[in-house]
Amino acid sequence: MNGQLGVVDYLFLYCMICIWVMLLINIVLTIGGYIYYLKTLRMRVDEPLQSYPSVSVLIPAHNEERVIGQTVSALIQLDYPRDRLEIIVVNDNSSDRTGEILAQLQADHPEVNLRVLTTDAVTGGKGKSGALNNGYLASAGEVLAVYDADNTPERSALKILVHALERDKRLGAVIGKFRTRNVSKNWLTRFINIETLGFQWMVQAGRWQLFGLSTIPGTNFVVRRSIIEEMGGWDTRAIAEDTEISFRIYRLGYRIQYMPLSVTWEQEPETVPVWIKQRSRWVKGNIYVLLKNLGLLFSRDSRRIRFDLLYFCTVYFLFLSSALLSDIIFILGMMGLIEYNVAGNTVLLWFMAYLVFILEMAIALSMEKGQSRPRNIGLIAVMYFTYCQLWLVVAVIGFYQYVRDAVLRKEARWYKTERF
Repeated sequence: MNGQLGVVDYLFLYCMICIWVMLLINIVLTIGGYIYYLKTLRMRVDEPLQSYPSVSVLIPAHNEERVIGQTVSALIQLDYPRDRLEIIVVNDNSSDRTGEILAQLQADHPEVNLRVLTTDAVTGGKGKSGALNNGYLASAGEVLAVYDADNTPERSALKILVHALERDKRLGAVIGKFRTRNVSKNWLTRFINIETLGFQWMVQAGRWQLFGLSTIPGTNFVVRRSIIEEMGGWDTRAIAEDTEISFRIYRLGYRIQYMPLSVTWEQEPETVPVWIKQRSRWVKGNIYVLLKNLGLLFSRDSRRIRFDLLYFCTVYFLFLSSALLSDIIFILGMMGLIEYNVAGNTVLLWFMAYLVFILEMAIALSMEKGQSRPRNIGLIAVMYFTYCQLWLVVAVIGFYQYVRDAVLRKEARWYKTERF
């Protein structure tokens, strides 16, 4: 080593800067999330409305025989005026027993307005966005609610969302919280539980508190029908239809509120291959949304959503690439294949970043009852070297799939997560 900084040194410094910028942004969001958490402790969400809007609950379902019965049973138990509620399950080109299970549920609950919309390869089978469009066009509700086929919402979940939506006309949509139903299955589901809670309290709650923004998560949310009509429905080319429709709601001048008191429980992947397939689809879908809306960064009419564009661009284009590059430099350095002079100076920065990561996630878990126990803090320390590193693999796969499908112009289709 000659003591002078070379190309590798500057690349390593660039990586450390990007990683620390992301950490500092998340520190600010964590503070905002904690402020909002304190506000939720004082919220009154049980005060009835003078009148309740009609609600159509949409459930897109493609080969969901393992979970659809439990999901629909939970929806039937929702604490919402029965005469103002319709439940529409889009049985989208299923080849398993999904249709039989739904028919039995209809027969067992004639008192419930439960409708099953069955499509085939011609009328459906084009993915979640297409299924939602089919359900929306067949619905009659003033408000549309969406739940994934593996979700079991708590009885009050829908009413809490509608209360928030109806009391603020500036809101275009309200999203609730999702929890991991199979959290105790293995280490992977425990890591997912920590990740999802951290994301919701840090990114969703923090952005709502500081910027009046949050992103639709794809389940447990309500949206005004008039907005969906104005937008012409869901974008059938979008795999991440939730993020895509969020940006269009922003552009219409509406806000999306995060309401963590509304809770649904969902099944998460239990094996690494299924998790990688799901998360790489998310990366691919979010890249599509970011590139579709990138021009808004320079639009004067999009000032309110500029933070979201910058934040997600930082996550997908700077942070993940920096983390991947820094890992490669570190491994090659350990093998003696490259030399860099800044290593000693950055060990402390890296260790501090590691501690900040643990602190951020621990604070996020402290906002969730029973989740800040020592075992979970230990899991956070471990997941930095395991689960978080797998996200780099997912990012590479997602980018590759996006480029491949863009070149081949592949048509949208179902990307269904395997159920257990």
